[in-house]
Amino acid sequence: MKKVLLTTVVVSIFGLSACGPKAFVKGQYDDVTKENLLNDQWSETDMQVVVKAMVDSLVQHPSISNAKKLPIVIVTNLQNKTSEHIDTQSIMDMVRVELTNSGKVAFIDKEARQDISDEYDYQNTGTVSAETKKTPGGQIGADFIINGRLDAIVQEVGKDKSVFYKITLNLTNLKTSVITWTNHKQIRKTFKKKSIGL
Repeated sequence: MKKVLLTTVVVSIFGLSACGPKAFVKGQYDDVTKENLLNDQWSETDMQVVVKAMVDSLVQHPSISNAKKLPIVIVTNLQNKTSEHIDTQSIMDMVRVELTNSGKVAFIDKEARQDISDEYDYQNTGTVSAETKKTPGGQIGADFIINGRLDAIVQEVGKDKSVFYKITLNLTNLKTSVITWTNHKQIRKTFKKKSIGL
């Protein structure tokens, strides 16, 4: 009787622990270029697909491909009009990196402006030699601004769910305020809802 009771207690403990919260304790590196459809949210695969499409389109546009001098570009804001929390700064960072690596454009670092101003102040304290000191007035002005918007439409009927994303980017001429280039990339993903048991 004691053996039966002990066995019942042990099985119950294991059973209850199996129903408790789970923790991810073992991991491995994965190929970042492999499709990620782990859930119905915006993923790195989505980001890679849209950035590649936008960069390929932009570098082929005559304003970039036929430019007589290297266009100077600044990246501003990508509006997130979806209901998800999406790091749009990361998307624009990837756009900037891919465009820079194409060798077709050069970028001004908007985020570094305050650091540059602070460095000018420091170099003007007399600590830095006159031969190497940098002063305001020598920076290059941007020719173009890149900005855009990310939209989403989510449809759910029964066990079926469809998630549609559209990213639109614009290249605006700073001198004329004319949109020189614009394009969009659309992605639609479909999912089936499954019951998750204990």
